[in-house]
Amino acid sequence: MTKAPFFFIVFFLFALEHASSYACTNLIITKGASKDGSVMITYAADSHTRYGSIAFYPAADHKPGDRCEIYHYESGAFLGIIPEAAHTYSVIQFMNEHQVAIGETTFGGLDSLASQPGALLDYGSLMKIGLQRSKTAREMIMVMTGLVEKYGYASGGESFSISDANEAWIMEIIGKGKYEKGAVWVARLIPDGYVSGHANQARITTFPFQKTNKWNDLQQTVFHSADVISFARTHGFYKGNDGEFSFSDVYNPLNFGGARFCDARVWSFFRKINKVVRDNPECTNYALGKLSRQPRLMDGSPNPNGFVSNRLPLWVKPDAPVTLQDVMAGMRDHYEDTPLDMRYDLGAGPFHAPYRWRPMEFTVDSMMYLNERAIATQQTGYSFVAQSRSWLPDPIGGIFWFGVDDADGCVYAPMYCGIKEVPESYARGNGSMIRWSESSAYWTFSQVNNWAYSRYDLIHPEVEKYQAELEKRFIRETEIVDAKAGLLYRENPSSGLDYITDYSVFAGNMLVTQWNNFYHYLFMKYIDGNVKQTKGFQLLDNGYDKGVPKKPSQPGYGKEWERKMIENTGERFKVPETK
Repeated sequence: MTKAPFFFIVFFLFALEHASSYACTNLIITKGASKDGSVMITYAADSHTRYGSIAFYPAADHKPGDRCEIYHYESGAFLGIIPEAAHTYSVIQFMNEHQVAIGETTFGGLDSLASQPGALLDYGSLMKIGLQRSKTAREMIMVMTGLVEKYGYASGGESFSISDANEAWIMEIIGKGKYEKGAVWVARLIPDGYVSGHANQARITTFPFQKTNKWNDLQQTVFHSADVISFARTHGFYKGNDGEFSFSDVYNPLNFGGARFCDARVWSFFRKINKVVRDNPECTNYALGKLSRQPRLMDGSPNPNGFVSNRLPLWVKPDAPVTLQDVMAGMRDHYEDTPLDMRYDLGAGPFHAPYRWRPMEFTVDSMMYLNERAIATQQTGYSFVAQSRSWLPDPIGGIFWFGVDDADGCVYAPMYCGIKEVPESYARGNGSMIRWSESSAYWTFSQVNNWAYSRYDLIHPEVEKYQAELEKRFIRETEIVDAKAGLLYRENPSSGLDYITDYSVFAGNMLVTQWNNFYHYLFMKYIDGNVKQTKGFQLLDNGYDKGVPKKPSQPGYGKEWERKMIENTGERFKVPETK
């Protein structure tokens, strides 16, 4: 029996451990790349313990001496207190009343920088406080990095998507560990007309070094900490020339897991919208984890440091303008019709499920194997598409399209960014991962998704059809709400805010009611391996009006799987011929 070399097992375990520890995906669509001229960013909060709900922080005025309490985003642990701002803006989850939005993916980075003694701000509290204090994406970057410099950074490496009605940025940050307080970081403006994304692997490589951060200069497209290069050099993380310094390659060195489990998700979206990525075999090899280290990078520039040379570009230009529905579909991707498609191997089961239960790695005969990590995944707590539109007043222009549980089976509900309250069904405190609530959006959608997993290719097409119907309805309705709310807002801002609040609350709560009824229908239709006959969402009876269903069909496992069931079983399941 051939065994894997020890060094290979160690390396593979390291790659898998770091890839499976963090699991979120962000897509970034600039104003000029979208069909309607909006800026969009997405975020999937993927965690086996993350509950899907909407936190709401109303705008407030604060007196001198007021304090802001800091709680860890993931654990809820109290971290400390900092001075409160004189005024804080209204925030729904990760979008504020000025259409500023943020998402994140954790890349971790160098182990020696993972922990910073005495730091107060983890990435989640930094996102919340930044939104409460910022009117633009640029100001958000300035506020966040200023807070980190003053109070320390209590998380590992993070990539952030930061947007407003006009711009979209990617920012990457990692703490200074035990060496110093604060963090090193770099932020890049995504060129208008382009699309970017990140998924638990740092993506910013080389960048034009700036002597100063001119926050109000709209011509400046790069911001970074003054010591982003010198810190790495001082502590032995980098020895090359400044002009060839790569943030990602130095602070989050790329390995198999960073490509296969992380950047492959970005590749899967890029290839949908960009023919160059779709047709480039080097991009496909990269997504498969086949890394090259050629003397020159893919753009033709020299590679004296021996970094991975076939990695994805930071941004691409879409072949056609990207729609809101395209972005929502991107969040529901399982690598369909790519070499990583999960629907047809044995792990998909007889019903071709594009899901694999965790852990991501398993060992057979001393050899390590993997399960793919797609954008859409069962452990998503919530996801969103934050849409910012410059042609409308800020509280109306921003729509926080919010969905709970697996994005593949969610319905994105429109929450206007200027609302005064959130729907009770989505509100924080209505249920938890260990407390059931009949009115909870999360538990309602989770029931449908988990039922669909059991016979995916039978049940999920119905989920997808109803999902599309409801989202199209919401998109039509928001066009009407935009116009009406705009008129009200111009006459009386408070009336406009009341109107968008009433709509968002009604839409969210009504959706949960409809989806709960949908679950009852699906459960009755597909119970016990049968498929009852239906018309619309009505289960048909046998014609005698006594509650007896019309004869159901029994599709079984399908011919392909039946053949697999009897392979290597000899005569065990064979029915003898009768004379």
